[in-house]
Amino acid sequence: MNASANISTSAASWLLIRREIIRFIRQPSRIVGTLGTPLLLWAFLGSGFAGSFSSQQNSYAGYLLPGMVTMTVLFGSIFASISLIEDRREGFLQSILVSPLPTWALVASKTLGTSAIVWIQSIILLPAAYLLGKNPDALGLVQAGIVIACICVGITGLGLALAWLVNSSQGFHGVMNLILMPMWLLSGAFFPLSGASSWLRLVMLANPLTWSSELLRVSINPDAVYALPGSPVLGWVACLGFALFGMILASATLGKTKSTRKSSS
Repeated sequence: MNASANISTSAASWLLIRREIIRFIRQPSRIVGTLGTPLLLWAFLGSGFAGSFSSQQNSYAGYLLPGMVTMTVLFGSIFASISLIEDRREGFLQSILVSPLPTWALVASKTLGTSAIVWIQSIILLPAAYLLGKNPDALGLVQAGIVIACICVGITGLGLALAWLVNSSQGFHGVMNLILMPMWLLSGAFFPLSGASSWLRLVMLANPLTWSSELLRVSINPDAVYALPGSPVLGWVACLGFALFGMILASATLGKTKSTRKSSS
């Protein structure tokens, strides 16, 4: 009985992941929106302010690269979160929430399916490090891939939890501008932590994306020096903790709704 239940859960989870992939393929505008904005912003800022950061890791374009990768993750997760609102409006998620499918399977399918799609889009930007003369080695690329995966899971889980609590796409955009965008802006995407005022520095250190962005920066640039307090081990703890937090938050949010629906029925 347990074996058959596990097989059914695995099959249902794979179908949900497959649904996310098919939906993404059929919406090419998501690819344009996810990759287009970071690339344009990177091109304009990296060339327009090229002389401003000549002493910070050789070029401002090189400094911006981790922030643009994180922005790609952010936009991809936002599109996925909006699709959650659409699924709820159409009644698709309500039917899943009252089904025997465990909450963790639903959350894992939605989060991992979306994260895989966003991860692939994000790593497309990594070869730009070679064009900028960073020349990361194989270990650095593996570490960068792991960091990006953690960012994907963390932001996607947070976005799904926020999207489930909001009733409309318009309301989610407001929440995005209030929470997700400031997280990205204060992650060191545009300026280093060392140049921030004391109060803003504390805010940036409390932001999990700051630690992830710094790990990504030193992973793709062998000459970069880790610029956050403590050792990179602390950065990895914060990075992995953010991914775990996203999964737990999404699971708790949808799980509470699932238990409420079952009790009311």
